[in-house]
Amino acid sequence: MSVVTFPPAPAVRPAVTASAYKRQKLITVIVFLIPALALLLIFSYLPAINMLFYSFTHWDGFGPVDKFVGIQNYIDIFTSHNNYFGVLSVSFFYFSGSVVQLVIALYFATVLSFNVRFKGLFKGILVFPSLINGVAIGFTFLIFFQGGGTLDTVVHALGVPSDNIPLWLGDRRLINISLAAVSVWRYFGLNLIWFLGAIQSIDPDLYEASALDGASRWGQFRYIIFPSIRPTIALASILSVTGALSVFEIPYIMTQGLNGSTTFVIQTINLAFKLGQVGLASAMGIILLGLIIIATVIQNIALGERQQ
Repeated sequence: MSVVTFPPAPAVRPAVTASAYKRQKLITVIVFLIPALALLLIFSYLPAINMLFYSFTHWDGFGPVDKFVGIQNYIDIFTSHNNYFGVLSVSFFYFSGSVVQLVIALYFATVLSFNVRFKGLFKGILVFPSLINGVAIGFTFLIFFQGGGTLDTVVHALGVPSDNIPLWLGDRRLINISLAAVSVWRYFGLNLIWFLGAIQSIDPDLYEASALDGASRWGQFRYIIFPSIRPTIALASILSVTGALSVFEIPYIMTQGLNGSTTFVIQTINLAFKLGQVGLASAMGIILLGLIIIATVIQNIALGERQQ
């Protein structure tokens, strides 16, 4: 008579308690946050704290910091005959360009969100400029705007006599418009990506329902697309305004800030590294940070994005 044996029953694992799950979740979050917070602390907060410290000193960037002047640097910025805030008027051109940039990006994002032939090709063409290095863009457009260059050739082909073609980077009335146009061309694709992503997250059933009700494309944009992506538009607007206040790369590469194209950041860099006034430049950096924060708060209020 054979004896039937059964395999041992598998061990029953104890159920994970709610407190243990919360603890594991907290540990996971902390582990993933530590590298990002460490990088943010090292490369953002500590330099900002150092800059605040230097703004109360008269330091040339070499040797130990041994001369503290209190708030004298801030007093000099607001009272000096050098008119340090005069260059902020240049930011108006970049601010105007950012408005044009947002409108064009929103238009193309809306068009490409519908069924359009060669939609993928158009997306690639429009997004491509945002992938190019800023230094390369600066040198490319420097050749583009130079006398007898590509732009002059195109304008001349349209019937404008050579003698009437202006110096795009030599005329103080046109230089900042030209530089702002380059900035629009470079960052247009980035805003397009944001708007496309936001529009594609909208439920397609809303379009179908509105089409059955006889809504036009404009009606769909006004009552469906725009309200749905308003937070994305607000974020893009804030970044555009702060970018207009802190423009540096394009004008510095193309003109070195000459001929009336000096921005607030270029002036700060020149004070620190050409004139050796690191303390004064640090104070200007703190003031610029304050201006950006104020502009962001005002824009949040104006766009109705302030949390209740």
